[in-house]
Amino acid sequence: MKQLLCYGDSNTWGLIPGTKERYPWGIRWTSILQEKLGSSDVHVIEEGLCGRTTVFEDFYRKGRKGLATLPFILESQYPVDAAILMLGTNDCKAYYHNSPYIIAKGVSQCVDELLRYIEPEKILIISPIHLGKDVWEEQFDPEFSQKSVDISIGLKEEYQKIAKQKQVHFLAASDFVNPSDDDREHMDEKGHAVLAEQILRVLQEKHVLE
Repeated sequence: MKQLLCYGDSNTWGLIPGTKERYPWGIRWTSILQEKLGSSDVHVIEEGLCGRTTVFEDFYRKGRKGLATLPFILESQYPVDAAILMLGTNDCKAYYHNSPYIIAKGVSQCVDELLRYIEPEKILIISPIHLGKDVWEEQFDPEFSQKSVDISIGLKEEYQKIAKQKQVHFLAASDFVNPSDDDREHMDEKGHAVLAEQILRVLQEKHVLE
């Protein structure tokens, strides 16, 4: 059986917008993908964590630095045949003072770690959905700012450059999915379904799991 690692943050974990709860199996995109690949001898490893960043330490929530935990996951799940990486939203938080270019450098380091175990043609990096308008308001997520929204919009272009440099596959979630109006940060049920379909399309067109 081939193993497909899906490494990401709360939009990979399946956070229900406006809550602290998780979408059940069959709703979150990783589980939809597993069901669609069910007859092809592929095991989808759901490795989403709320608050996870690329390379930045969250001093308020420990263990969120993606690059730090990725090596352990790759070892514990060995062998991993293919991987999907979707990080960057949390890197847009105001206290990191980041830019799309710097966040993409963090993604690049995560890709380098994946490349220690997986061939480049078996890796898909996804630039995340954009943050929604006024996401920083008190009723949503004040850890973000207006600049955070602009940064999130700029991730697609920078991630494309990294994908080209590393010779891995690329998909922009923001081309197909918008954040829920409930919290302006996370995908709703329809968004998860749409993203799963787009990921499946890339996996099949690029023969990632063959």
